[in-house]
Amino acid sequence: MKYRILGKTGLKVSEIGFGAWAIGGPAMAGKTPIGWGKVDDEESKKAILKAIERGINFFDTADFYGLGHSEKILGDVLHTKLNEIVLATKVGHELLPDGTIKLNYSKNYILSACEQSLKRLRRDYIDIYQLHSARIEHLENGECIEAMEELKKQGKIRFWGISLNTYKPESEMRFIAEKNIGHTIQVVLNVINQIALEEVIPLATKFNFGIIARMPLQFGLLTGKFSENTTFSPDDHRSFRLNPYLLKESLNQLKPFFEMSKNYKVNPTTLALSFVMNHESISTVIPGIRTVEQAILNTEELIKINYDDLELLHSYGKTTFRELINEFSRYA
Repeated sequence: MKYRILGKTGLKVSEIGFGAWAIGGPAMAGKTPIGWGKVDDEESKKAILKAIERGINFFDTADFYGLGHSEKILGDVLHTKLNEIVLATKVGHELLPDGTIKLNYSKNYILSACEQSLKRLRRDYIDIYQLHSARIEHLENGECIEAMEELKKQGKIRFWGISLNTYKPESEMRFIAEKNIGHTIQVVLNVINQIALEEVIPLATKFNFGIIARMPLQFGLLTGKFSENTTFSPDDHRSFRLNPYLLKESLNQLKPFFEMSKNYKVNPTTLALSFVMNHESISTVIPGIRTVEQAILNTEELIKINYDDLELLHSYGKTTFRELINEFSRYA
């Protein structure tokens, strides 16, 4: 495992991190799935330990993943490894009694939610506390920024950042760059969704924000394990975000990518993760991990993609893959 510096935080993080959404297990917002289906908690704990064994020291979760369950599982395993790992979580999504999701970035809510996260994580402080997809109106209101600065002053968080919107991340990035506030950003970056490369990542690099890349496998599409007949359980969010049409169209458009993985003699997962980390300004990439097998597969040695192939993938990102992303955005 290789390590990079997480921007202005100065923290050394593993190039491959641990995305902990999936270990939260099934969760519903009314009739809408917000998790990845059933999960085995004991297998999740083994996966966390295997990830550490393989050199992963960066773990990313959110209080909304499994409605706190992901944080609890990480807390059970990692509370004795305080100095060995860098732990990031998020705040801002609240599930109301009627099953609707409220984006809550009020100061009081964030301060209260942080206390709950600390209890579940069994820690006195959080390394990276992130606003979970806060939008420009929340930042302009200012309460969420006040809350983060207060928590940092109290020593309950070390650094803070924002997890940017999947499809339109630009305005929030401009805001925090112009104000020079916060320390990290989290963006979607993968072979299919390259939106962040256009403006967000160059701007974040200029201001030395630590850059965390999420969704490197685009719901698993880039693993090469799906076919047109793949289906998802009703408690898996992909059951509506990756419908049969999108699945078929994506697999068809990805044929050159899968062929490229054969040319490099690596599995598609390794090529997908390598694509992200071939961009030097990215500090860490966080594929979802919930089994020991995934912990091993996702930590295979990354490769250097030659210039022509990287440019070819970039060109797809601006054309056919961009059209795919426009379709995905309809089911966000």
